[in-house]
Amino acid sequence: MLVAVAFDSEGIVQKIGVLIADDHAIFRSGLRLLIDAQLDMAVLGDVADYSSAVSRAVESSPNVVLMDYSMPGGNTCHAIEAIRRRLTGSRVLVLSMHDDPAYLVAVMTAGASGYVLKRSADTELLFAIRAVNRGESYFDPHLVRAVVERSLRGRVIDSTRQLPKSGRLTAREQQVLELVASGHTNQQIANRLVLSIKTVESYRARLMRKLRLTSRAELFRYARETGLFARDSARDVIA
Repeated sequence: MLVAVAFDSEGIVQKIGVLIADDHAIFRSGLRLLIDAQLDMAVLGDVADYSSAVSRAVESSPNVVLMDYSMPGGNTCHAIEAIRRRLTGSRVLVLSMHDDPAYLVAVMTAGASGYVLKRSADTELLFAIRAVNRGESYFDPHLVRAVVERSLRGRVIDSTRQLPKSGRLTAREQQVLELVASGHTNQQIANRLVLSIKTVESYRARLMRKLRLTSRAELFRYARETGLFARDSARDVIA
């Protein structure tokens, strides 16, 4: 595949600066080797948690922040929002093992420019990095198709539909709902609330029944549309 390479006024290749954020050291090393091998890319650094991702991004001003969905030190959506707020020229590309459309909806709402599954081919990841660097978006086509199909089937909440009142929820259920809306995984919610994963899953199932929802995407949108989720990103991801 041919790659268009940009040059500056002195004939020097203008490389896409990439910051890697992933909590698995071996995976980070593989990404660094892959990206540094490209003529038009250069790794500016790599970090292992959300807090470091935000602070290092502010220091290095990368063109693209390649961010794992599940890391310590905060949560994905808060980190995306913090980076986009403080670095308008940096794009966030989420790399994830989660193939649930709800995760895609969450990062899109937070301001990510792309979402690529970890099982994707190297060529797809490189294509996505170049696309978001150009100011375009790149989201896994299979997940995008799933979101569209679910919407067409009426599985995603219609904005005109009457939503149940949040007052019916217990304080703990509202806590879980807010964390779901802010992009936390079940494991992150369990750690934050000092609960078992099974207990968190039980709360989510109870929420679905109470609110008459049928998918994670609906649960996420319900929390957003009813204003339960307060955008307090900086508190969780900025040291």
